[in-house]
Amino acid sequence: MRTSELLAALPASAAPRQAGRIDADPVIRGLEYDSRKVTPGDLFFALPGAVVDGHDYLDQAVANGAAAIIVEHLPDAFDTERCLAVVVSDSRRAMAPIATRFFGSPSAELHLLGITGTNGKTSTTYLIESILRRADRKVGLIGTVEIRYADIRERSLNTTPESLDLQRTLRNMCTRGIETVVMEVSSHGLELGRVEGCRFDIAAVGNVTQDHLDFHGTMDAYRESKILLFSRHQPDGAIAVVNLDDPSAGDFISAARRAGSQLVRVSRNATADAEIRLAHTDVSLDGTHATVTTPIGELELDSPLVGDFNIENLLVACGVAVAAGVGRDAIEAGVADCPQVPGRVERIKADIPGAPSVIVDYAHTPDAVLKLLEALRPLCKRRLITVFGCGGDRDRSKRPLMAQAVANLSDRVIATSDNPRTEDPERILADVGEGLSALHRVEPGALRDASRSYTALLDRREAIELAIEIAGPEDTVVLAGKGHEDYQILGRTKVPFDDREEALRALRQRRQAT
Repeated sequence: MRTSELLAALPASAAPRQAGRIDADPVIRGLEYDSRKVTPGDLFFALPGAVVDGHDYLDQAVANGAAAIIVEHLPDAFDTERCLAVVVSDSRRAMAPIATRFFGSPSAELHLLGITGTNGKTSTTYLIESILRRADRKVGLIGTVEIRYADIRERSLNTTPESLDLQRTLRNMCTRGIETVVMEVSSHGLELGRVEGCRFDIAAVGNVTQDHLDFHGTMDAYRESKILLFSRHQPDGAIAVVNLDDPSAGDFISAARRAGSQLVRVSRNATADAEIRLAHTDVSLDGTHATVTTPIGELELDSPLVGDFNIENLLVACGVAVAAGVGRDAIEAGVADCPQVPGRVERIKADIPGAPSVIVDYAHTPDAVLKLLEALRPLCKRRLITVFGCGGDRDRSKRPLMAQAVANLSDRVIATSDNPRTEDPERILADVGEGLSALHRVEPGALRDASRSYTALLDRREAIELAIEIAGPEDTVVLAGKGHEDYQILGRTKVPFDDREEALRALRQRRQAT
C-alpha cells in the first residue's frame, strides 16, 4: 500500500503538518513502532513514552530499512533524503487510523464486545468467553492476562494493546475464522486512542472507582475516558450494558442514549427496573450459586468464582450474553465451565495438612481491596491475615485508602512492596502506614500474638513467608495486589516474582518445619 493511501486515513485533526521528500510515495510493506523490529519497507512510528522516546531511535529504524517514518518532530541533523519523513501533531493518534486502513478495518468483519470499568473486567471477559464457547461461537479474547484465539496464546503487555498491535491481532483473528471478540477496554486505551477504528456492537461497564488518577488527574476525567466507549465507539443499533448499582450508571446511560444505543441494565436489586436482576445468591470459598432473572427466563448459575463482588461480574456477563442472543442453556453451561481466572480470588491448593487457606488476588485499588476483603471476611473460620503493597510511580492518594480498607477488615496485616518501580519503597510504605493507624505497629516477630496489629517488610517474599508461617489451619491468608503477575518492577527492571509460586514455596517450607 502506498504511503499516500495510508496518510489519507488521517482525520483533519491528525493530518501531517509537513513532510520531507514530498515527492516520494514509497510502498509500505509493514508497520512498526519498535525500531529494533523494523524491516525493509516498513513505516516506523516514533512514539513518545514515559521512559523511552521513539524519536531517539530514528537512525536505527532507517538503518533497518524503514521506507518512511511518522514523527512529531525531526532532529536538526536528520537527513530527509534518507527516507520519507512525515510530521504529525500526535504520532500515537496517527498510528490508529493508519493501522486500521493498513489491516483493512478488521473490526468491521467481527462482532466486538467491549468491557470497561475499574474492577472485574478480566473476570467478566472470561465468563463471557466461556458462555460464547458453549454457544458454539468462534471467539477470541483480548485482556489484561493474555490474548487468545484458535490455538494462539500471547501474553498481554497492556490491558488494551497499542492500536497497531490491536489492529494486527484483529486481522489475524479474522484470518483464523474468529467471529466474536471479547475485549477489556481500559481508560488508557480509550484516552490514548488505542481503540480508534474499532466499533463495539456491545459495550458494557461494571463499575467506576478510584484508579489511575496519576494519569487522568481527577475522577471526572477518569469517568469521561470510560464513557468514550459508549459515546464514540458504538455503531448505530449497538447495545450498552450498564450496572445500575454503580454511582456512575446515570452518566453511562445518558451517553448510550445520546449515541442511540439500546440499553440492557443489570442490578443486584430483585425489584429494580432492570432487564437482568439478581434473585438469590449463595457464596462460599468453593464457588458461587446465583439465580438471575432475565428476559429469556430465570437462570440458575453455578460458578467456580469466589467472592460476593463476582456477582456483579456475573450479572454483567449475563447482560452481554443476552444482548448477544445467547440462550439459557449456553449461559448456564458457560458460567459453570468458566476456568479459574488467574490471580482473581485464586485459591492456592497445596494439599498440605494443617495449612491455612491462601488466596491470591489482583486487587490494587481501594474499592477492589474493600470488596475482596468484605467478601472473604464472612467466609473466614478464624483470622484474616492480609499481605499487600502499593505500586510506585502511581497515584499516591489511593495508598492510605487501600490501607484503611485492609485495616478495617483484617486481623493481622503485613505491608510490603508491590511494584515500587523508581520510587523509594520506604516512602511508599510511609504512605501506606497513614491508613493503618487503627492498628498497632509491631516488629515482624511479634505479629503472631499481637491482636489487631500490623508490621512492615520491604521484601515481599519475606512478607508472604511470615503470613503463612503465623497462620493457623482455620486462618485465611490474602495476598493482594499482584494477582497473575509473574514479576516485580524494581527500578526499571522486571525481576521474576509470582505470588502464587511464593505461596506454594512458603506452604511447603511450613510443612518441612513441622
